[in-house]
Amino acid sequence: MTLRFGTDGVRGVANTELTPELAVAFARASVSVLARDGGVSRFLVARDTRESGDMLEAAVAAGLCSAGAEVMLCGVIPTPALSCLVPEAGASGGIMISASHNPYEYNGLKFIDHAGDKLSEAEEAAIESCAYEAECARPSPLAGRVGRANGLVTAYAKRLRSFAPAGRIHGVCIVVDCAHGALSELAPRVLTELGAGVIPLNCSPTGTNINDGGAVKPQRLAEEVRQHAAVAGLAFDGDGDRLVMVDEKGAVIDGDQILGIWAKDLAARGALADDLVVGTVLTNGGLELFLSSFGCRLLRAPVGDRYVAAQMAGAGAALGGETCGHIIYAPHLSSSDALLTGIAILGIVARSGMPLSALAAAIAKRPQVSLNLPMERGHEILDDPDIRLAVSEAEGALGLQGRVVVRPSGTEPVVRITCACDDERQARAVAEELATVVERCADRERAHADIAA
Repeated sequence: MTLRFGTDGVRGVANTELTPELAVAFARASVSVLARDGGVSRFLVARDTRESGDMLEAAVAAGLCSAGAEVMLCGVIPTPALSCLVPEAGASGGIMISASHNPYEYNGLKFIDHAGDKLSEAEEAAIESCAYEAECARPSPLAGRVGRANGLVTAYAKRLRSFAPAGRIHGVCIVVDCAHGALSELAPRVLTELGAGVIPLNCSPTGTNINDGGAVKPQRLAEEVRQHAAVAGLAFDGDGDRLVMVDEKGAVIDGDQILGIWAKDLAARGALADDLVVGTVLTNGGLELFLSSFGCRLLRAPVGDRYVAAQMAGAGAALGGETCGHIIYAPHLSSSDALLTGIAILGIVARSGMPLSALAAAIAKRPQVSLNLPMERGHEILDDPDIRLAVSEAEGALGLQGRVVVRPSGTEPVVRITCACDDERQARAVAEELATVVERCADRERAHADIAA
């Protein structure tokens, strides 16, 4: 099985697609690509709560050590914590063992460079090449040792607390859904230390229950928020880099609304660099209109928080993110940190004196319809001329104010179709027609493959 980098690392079913042998190869390759010249290379390794984490952690550590790197095992921490800790430890890089929002049977490897940033496509290509080509293999030294990460997580928690407005969330009641993932211990602890009354939900990982609840399934969180009369609910994904919120009425608040709330607060305090926010091609048009109401512009990047981060860096923006809940605040990190985002929004609720529902209601969403089509070879199928023609016709049908996005997922074997305009029925009709064309082309491709076989 050959695994390739997607929008966020390498992912596959653990032990069949992402095997220990492959983890060793990718880890060894990362030393060749990321290790700086001179001295002993140091790498930090972290994981989420999946049952395959122990197996892959051992494989990654073995691969790194066999290439002569010192390894610091951080255990179960969120991805943003690893991004913070790598530069603080003076490490050459970090590897997060997680498949984020995917089901527990999947796992993955996310790579971080010495500055705590996600890798460039060129660096990913180099690691991929080294992992699969024997001539790129790094020589095996006679020695290498595994270290331990002592005190690093405490430093990350202190950093998070420093972003909280003093006393602002003291005594407020919040429900925290950690999806039985990497924030299961850390998020309730940090928020409690900040003085909040925390009701933990889905904070008992077994290794097989990751993403049961959390950002991908916030329905129970909504019920708990209403039941406990909480001011808000925070829902994280398995590795702690995505946040979805629930307001005091139980309504779900997505990444676009979170971006809008945070952007307006920063702009009012003169802290929104160049009055810019970076979203993606899927960001709802309602956010763009909301931002323009106070003189802010939205720039759109391709889907994937790495592309958002790159656009932010190029434009000098302080804030960006995705509808799914990846929110990047550049003064803190160049990648998304769900717990930091939650702390920031809770602070805005407290400072404004307004309930979260009222803050979110200011961002009026435009109709947007998204369909997911299960499809293994989406990248190849979308090059079909019939699909290109159908997309062009769909764009014409929706007009200048409409948007059409047809793309293969970078994390799942699906093709995603999104259509937006002022008329939800029209958007849905166009999306369904596009889905029919894509499925017809996929069937034709499969039939040709069967004949060739």
